Amino acid sequence: MTAVAENTEVGRARLRKEDARLLTGRTRWTDNIAVPGMLHMAILRSPHAHARINSVDVSAAAAAPNVVAAFCGKDVAETQGVLACAWPVTEDIVMPTYLPLAVTEVRHVGEPVAVVVARDRASAVDALQLIEVDYDPLPVVLDIEAALAEGSPLVHEDKGTNKCYTWVFDSAAAGSGGDVAGVVADAEITIKRRYVQQRLIPSFMEPRSVIVEPAAGEGGSWTVYSATQIPHILRFLLAATTGTPEHKIRVIAPDVGGGFGGKLAVTPEEWIAFAAANRVGRPVKYTETRSEAMVSAHHGRDVIQDLTLYAKRDGTVTGLDVKLLANMGAYLGIVTPGVPLLGAFMYNGIYKFPAYRFECTGVFTTTTKTDAYRGAGRPEATYAIERIMDELAAEVGIDPMEVRRRNWIRHEEFPFGTVAGLTYDSGNYEAATDKAMQLLGYDELRAEQAARRESNDPKQLGIGISTYTEMCGLAPSRVLGALRYGAGGWESASVRVLPTGKVEVVTGSSPHGQGHVTSWSQIVADQLGVPFDDVEVLHGDTRTSHKGLDTYGSRSLAVGGIALVMASQKVREKARVIAAHMLECSPDDVEFADGAFRVKGSPEASKTIADCALAVFAAHNLPDGVEPTLDSEATFDPEGFSFPHGTHLCAIEVDTETGEVAIRQYVCVDDVGRVVNPLIVEGQVHGGVAQGIAQALYEEAVYDAEGNLLTSSFADYTLPSSADLPDIVSDRTETPATSNPLGVKGVGEAGTIAATPAVVNAIVDALRPFGVIDVQMPCTPERVWRALKEVIA
Repeated sequence: MTAVAENTEVGRARLRKEDARLLTGRTRWTDNIAVPGMLHMAILRSPHAHARINSVDVSAAAAAPNVVAAFCGKDVAETQGVLACAWPVTEDIVMPTYLPLAVTEVRHVGEPVAVVVARDRASAVDALQLIEVDYDPLPVVLDIEAALAEGSPLVHEDKGTNKCYTWVFDSAAAGSGGDVAGVVADAEITIKRRYVQQRLIPSFMEPRSVIVEPAAGEGGSWTVYSATQIPHILRFLLAATTGTPEHKIRVIAPDVGGGFGGKLAVTPEEWIAFAAANRVGRPVKYTETRSEAMVSAHHGRDVIQDLTLYAKRDGTVTGLDVKLLANMGAYLGIVTPGVPLLGAFMYNGIYKFPAYRFECTGVFTTTTKTDAYRGAGRPEATYAIERIMDELAAEVGIDPMEVRRRNWIRHEEFPFGTVAGLTYDSGNYEAATDKAMQLLGYDELRAEQAARRESNDPKQLGIGISTYTEMCGLAPSRVLGALRYGAGGWESASVRVLPTGKVEVVTGSSPHGQGHVTSWSQIVADQLGVPFDDVEVLHGDTRTSHKGLDTYGSRSLAVGGIALVMASQKVREKARVIAAHMLECSPDDVEFADGAFRVKGSPEASKTIADCALAVFAAHNLPDGVEPTLDSEATFDPEGFSFPHGTHLCAIEVDTETGEVAIRQYVCVDDVGRVVNPLIVEGQVHGGVAQGIAQALYEEAVYDAEGNLLTSSFADYTLPSSADLPDIVSDRTETPATSNPLGVKGVGEAGTIAATPAVVNAIVDALRPFGVIDVQMPCTPERVWRALKEVIA
């Protein structure tokens, strides 16, 4: 790790500015907000996974006490827009119409059918029971393999198929590697495995909430408060789908209590609230219950992965063939089709595969739609490649770490063009791995493992490895355009210097727990030489921050933070001219260091940014033709992704008699490039590891045969508490990114990407002597016990 200079902020472990407000509740969550005249909305949701709607009668609900309005999809059929998918990944993709309120058919349990607007929330909820809906149940479609079979019931009968798309990447066709078919004949080892990524439910602390307020007397203006990750995209899509001019819509994302991709959406509820407010002419609020969130907000993962790995007898990989079946659910969300494809470029991981082919088929089912969930495609890819590398090690009879060393990209080989067509700019897998092994005591644990196996100890020890990399900073607009994504990858920021020298930062990226206010303050403090506490960060309001592409894909720092650096540099260049005039020299003779402008070779006289700001404010003596402002704006569109990496190691004890799994040690060494704030990085890693462990051991969305979600509350959907998680030993190595001037890479998704294969590899490592080569996630005691019984039997 790089030492931090005494007078710099970047790299300093600053406590977060925002925590005092957030932790004491002195903040504004969307559900805390009340506006004059506000009404409350409740939504009637389908109890059927698939049914025809014969009729909806809202008359009794409309007449109920305190009810202002009640309506169904048919009532707004002529005016309601459609929910947009921004990522049509192929030319022939099947894109069904996605209505906010169902009109003729429902296709998953929880789909909105009717709405009540009342003076208070309780009255709105009570009136839902008075709505009468006549449903004609239709066959459900739940299994993604069966959905593709001839004769399967159709989710969207008018489309004639349950296949959404098939997307292929072939390294030979792309020119990034050889033909997989060409390595088959010469392969000394062929390993085929199927891995199942179970369906997960984003479980943010704050359920989704929205308020839509018509602004009286402002010519059809609207203010929308929403617990969202994407205020700018929400404004754009509301305008595009409602016909409201974009400049008449103001979206405010106040403090947002977690997202994890689950709030990366323009939701039916946001559109319905907009329509309801338009209908009644008054502000309308909707806040979902936890059960509503779990049944109707989008889910994550739900992929079947079939991998074939080709290798030599010495463990050198020669080819990789990946086939995915990805469950889209009933509809396409904003990036649903593209989520599996984000992993397409990462199945090769950190390894030098000569040939690679990837094929993904998206499938419609009568379940809640899937969409981005922390990591979005990259955790699935890392899980698959790290699991099958362990299988290769077992096949050739060498340590799993050794098989990785024989195949990974060495530090002297960077930058490295991968078989998937990406260029990894920097990294040092050896350094991160060596440090992680030392922290874990890898060799000592292997010796203990051997002793336990020799003594037939009922509690077997397993050591799991995950040497991962990911692409962050969702990013270059041209690349996203080539992938048919509907938006760009740039980010915007502006810096305003006040007359007293205080600084206001306006950023297009808005946080939902990441600590942007603190990190951005540190970056700007260094760039302008102002105190950390003199920087105010403004975000999440499209009237204040008029331009941005928001927060997801570990892009905030690697893209938004660089826009901030560029805007700060523009401020400095403007100030340099002012300072030179005040110092009576040429701007070319002025240098900026240690927070001040000085004449080269004459350091005794200096001017700070604050001095320049006051001079600009007065404007009494400025150089001719100089505009009296230091304020600057910048938009950064990166040329490439950034690639954090690391090594996560997990030691697990498995009770072979009961199937109980206990994590004994968890060590992670991550390389996220230059670190702005170590405390925030550590928090992001620990939170990500918790989610990765949760997928490995606890979480799973389960439907019954009729398509009802059985895990619709935290009583049934298991989230780990702090008592269920191990102490996490974390450390870092640092190889700066070369793709941006700060050298940062991204950290928000790293822990989630790395942790799941580390845990499952450890479980399988403990059970491999018994013949177990896989345990389906989540690896509950029952599943571990059954896996043992099946091989023993």
